[in-house]
Amino acid sequence: MRWLISILLTVAVFTISHSSSAQCSICTKTAQQLGEQPAKGMNSGILYLAFAPFAIVGFIGYRWWKNNKQ
Repeated sequence: MRWLISILLTVAVFTISHSSSAQCSICTKTAQQLGEQPAKGMNSGILYLAFAPFAIVGFIGYRWWKNNKQ
């Protein structure tokens, strides 16, 4: 159980960190034209929107694992 929580926390930290590059090539070109601050905001927004599906899949996987363990 502890290793599962530590893996989830590690993935969450790497996903949410500002050093992550979450932009596709088109978004990168658009962000370069906007400037540094709007580009950081755009990157954070992409990471924020990407977190929800990962959280849902993680929750479903945890429930599946918990039910199969019994």
